[in-house]
Amino acid sequence: MLTFKKQNFGITSRKEPEIPEGMWVKCDSCGEMLYREDVVKNHLVCYKCGKYFRMTTKRRLRLVTDKHSFEEWDAGLEAKDPLEYPEYPEKIAALKEKLNIDEAVTTGRCTIHGEETVIAVCDARFLMGSMGYVVGEKITRAVEKATELRLPIIIFTCSGGARMQEGMVSLMQMAKTSAALKKHSDAGLLYITVLTDPTTGGVTASFAMLGDIILAEPGALVGFAGPRVIEQTIGQKLPEGFQRAEFLVEHGLIDGIIHRDDMKDMLSRLLHMHQMPTKEEGLLTNKLTIPEQSRLHTGHMTAWERVLTARASNRLTSLDYINGIFSYFIEMHGDRHDADDGSTVGGIAYLDGYPVTVIGQQKGHTTKENIVRNFGMPSPEGYRKALRLMKQAEKFRRPIINFIDTPGAYPGLEAEQHGQGEAIARNLYEMSNLKVPVLSIVIGEGGSGGALALAVANEVWMMENATYTILSPEGFASILWKDGKRADEAAGIMKVTAAELKQLGIIEQVIEEPIPACAENCRDLCRLMRKMIRKFIYENIDKDPDVLAAERYQRFRQF
Repeated sequence: MLTFKKQNFGITSRKEPEIPEGMWVKCDSCGEMLYREDVVKNHLVCYKCGKYFRMTTKRRLRLVTDKHSFEEWDAGLEAKDPLEYPEYPEKIAALKEKLNIDEAVTTGRCTIHGEETVIAVCDARFLMGSMGYVVGEKITRAVEKATELRLPIIIFTCSGGARMQEGMVSLMQMAKTSAALKKHSDAGLLYITVLTDPTTGGVTASFAMLGDIILAEPGALVGFAGPRVIEQTIGQKLPEGFQRAEFLVEHGLIDGIIHRDDMKDMLSRLLHMHQMPTKEEGLLTNKLTIPEQSRLHTGHMTAWERVLTARASNRLTSLDYINGIFSYFIEMHGDRHDADDGSTVGGIAYLDGYPVTVIGQQKGHTTKENIVRNFGMPSPEGYRKALRLMKQAEKFRRPIINFIDTPGAYPGLEAEQHGQGEAIARNLYEMSNLKVPVLSIVIGEGGSGGALALAVANEVWMMENATYTILSPEGFASILWKDGKRADEAAGIMKVTAAELKQLGIIEQVIEEPIPACAENCRDLCRLMRKMIRKFIYENIDKDPDVLAAERYQRFRQF
């Protein structure tokens, strides 16, 4: 039986000991003495070095929820004492009295800038936020109620792991909370986790890492086995910043870092983006005037010249188009397993008020940028990141827009070790049956299977000066003629240009470039593409999901 208790977290009856009492507080990171009032005004962040102090339940709720909107659920659940651990019940009672909170987690319903959500906040002061029966039960009930009410849920994690005083009963909470979240996910509902310092042990190995979107506060320690456990158990020397939030982003385990100054606005926007509007609510319309594109400039360039144009360092990249066509792009990071591939970018954005998932293969304009982006050559982690985002789009019924620009999948040793072929194959396999509209646009180089892994779409378009090839002209010439220097000749017979591929039925549309795509004509190209994409979405968004998948299957079945 769920219970409800209205609470006004704008007023408290006692001082909150999240940082030491007194006029001054010492930062344990930079060692500076800080004026306490300024630290509080700065959302408990050191104004000298940026170190995040831990935040109490009440302050957290004040930070992110609308005033007077929080309604607490399930207060008063009694902890179990399966081990009959000495003085455990007394310790629980004393902490409740001292901290004026119910347990190591507080759950309920609230609004964030008017967006309704279920929320759970963990508190490290209560037995280090450890997960016993009450924590697991409150989170499970909150998730179940969110599923019943068809609401999203946000959980702020902070825990040392399973509660030792409750033995195996504590361990069972990992499975219980995870099972409830699976039902919530199967209902097509959003789950966001915000990892705070520390999030370790059984909490990390259950509900903390199951979010559709996983964010973390700067510097938060997140891991299954903590650094001290690792060092003392196996004597392994750990790298600098190991298991910190920034480390997790770099290694593809979470979507990004969220700062307290931005937290309420970011969470509100994410909640809003996952409320799928109708076509009319999203400002989509079929009453669009798309300029007639004049005769393609096929006589102006040879095929080889178009290859060189597609490779030009000043050519518009995926991020140029994403930022020019869409609004409020929120980039998501990582494949959730190993790395965040810089050659593949993706996230959620608005197209004139309608939420879409956008993914792009990203090159750089300079050598330095290209090194970060691996010259636009995705690794297996890049393809897995793209697929993760596409499957998430399918769950939330968002159209998918892919921008393709790669000389090919990265051919290195690590890529092969990590399963490059399997990663590409998995994308082809899963994309073929996605139940949402998929549009892929080749904006530069479309190199072989590395490009096709993002091009199993309902429609494929190409920029006029883009290329789409079985392999590079140099490779073609080397294999067939044993002479890579005949690349220009090879390009002429391979049918790599947009006009030729449209005639073959490989693509549906060619987007004209009166001058090659660059900063000078970025705005005009983005304006045209915005209209064309909007029309594509309008014509496809209301189709039966199975029809969309069937049409995509037939598109490729004809070849």
